[in-house]
Amino acid sequence: MMQTSSYQTRRGELETYFDRTAVAAWARLTSDAPVSGIRATVRAGRDEMRAKLLSWLPADLHGVRLLDAGCGTGALALAAASRGAEVVAVDLSPQLIALARERSAANSAARRIIFQSGDMLDPGLGHFDYVVMMDSIIHYGTEDALAALANVAARTSRAISFTFAPRTRMLSLMHGVGKMFPRGNRAPAIEPQREAQLCAALSGRPAFRDFRINRTHRVDSKFYISQALELVK
Repeated sequence: MMQTSSYQTRRGELETYFDRTAVAAWARLTSDAPVSGIRATVRAGRDEMRAKLLSWLPADLHGVRLLDAGCGTGALALAAASRGAEVVAVDLSPQLIALARERSAANSAARRIIFQSGDMLDPGLGHFDYVVMMDSIIHYGTEDALAALANVAARTSRAISFTFAPRTRMLSLMHGVGKMFPRGNRAPAIEPQREAQLCAALSGRPAFRDFRINRTHRVDSKFYISQALELVK
């Protein structure tokens, strides 16, 4: 499936941001190091969301091939591998992938993980039983997000779990505040989605005809607001 120019542009912005501007902050956020009150709520929210997505996977993942699309520092990938999954963990940032390898090296389950930097939509990654996309399409507009999901749907045999930024008053306020920071300090903007419209699009497009929306879960941890949705084949 051809990637649009808007997807490619945003992908480049994300790679630059996470691999150059934010890698140190991201490494600290995903560690046990002390962080500010705001970042602590983000850390707590991400931990809750990761746990929820993992709970939607079978307890025993032996014989399962899983794609962790946008794996960051590899926490979800390592948890899935510890339950027996063969995991392909991909992220745009080579530095985050290096950090993921470093953090998982002492764990024997890491031998079941292939960490690689690159595009999560690369068809060369192959086919999977399960795909998890935690906060990896939240920076894309609706059409690019749907296209990304359609791309992985064509190569997924059981289920896709992904998160999106729900359109809420608090999230809109946070975006407004974020625009006050100097442009060089800003992360690429999150693109909030209306849940009803997103679900309608998923239900109405041919790419998802073999999938059904199974369950959803919202995490609201003050400065981390995200919603998970599961598509089951």
